[in-house]
Amino acid sequence: MIDLHTHSLLSDGELLPSELVRRAVVKGYQAIAITDHVDVSNMDWVVSRLMKDCDELKRYFPIEIIPGVEVTHVPPERIQPLAEEARKLGAKIVVVHGETIVEPVAPGTNLKALQSPIDILAHPGLITEDEVLLAKENGIMLEITARKGHSLTNGHVAQLALKMGAGLVLNTDAHSPEDLITHDQARNIALGAGLNEEDFSRLRMNARELLERIG
Repeated sequence: MIDLHTHSLLSDGELLPSELVRRAVVKGYQAIAITDHVDVSNMDWVVSRLMKDCDELKRYFPIEIIPGVEVTHVPPERIQPLAEEARKLGAKIVVVHGETIVEPVAPGTNLKALQSPIDILAHPGLITEDEVLLAKENGIMLEITARKGHSLTNGHVAQLALKMGAGLVLNTDAHSPEDLITHDQARNIALGAGLNEEDFSRLRMNARELLERIG
């Protein structure tokens, strides 16, 4: 399992980074990105803490650990500058909180995110064909999510991504211990979204290729 979207108590998660990583190891994870929620109020603090914590944890755990951020519920016009700032501060993965149907995300968030230097658009809800095509053109991965509520539109996202040839990754958006999943659970979530075994293998390859791209 490669999970590129999780949260620690540096934002609204329940676990310290060390416990989150330990539990991921026990679940059989190969890699985990800690992508705590950020906006202008906490960006510098969160990124600096995660970079320090991840460097420390890499010394003790047999797993790739990547410091990142999830730009969350910001005005759409602020997404690009905040993504650029996260990169400058050292975030290795930049996720944007997409237009999930279960939260009041500002309209236009998906579009502005896909025009920005990000890696993953998380739980993009009722994303449009034009937006999916933009994700493909800009090499941005769309997320199939294991998280309750956000997962309601997984089938829609999967269908359009397959149609338009956009890349998909499967993440947990974990906030608590029970949110972490096994390989078999990930497979079932992918199949439940209407993907097949070959598609699931491609999801895993996409995650690995993204890790290689960010170094």
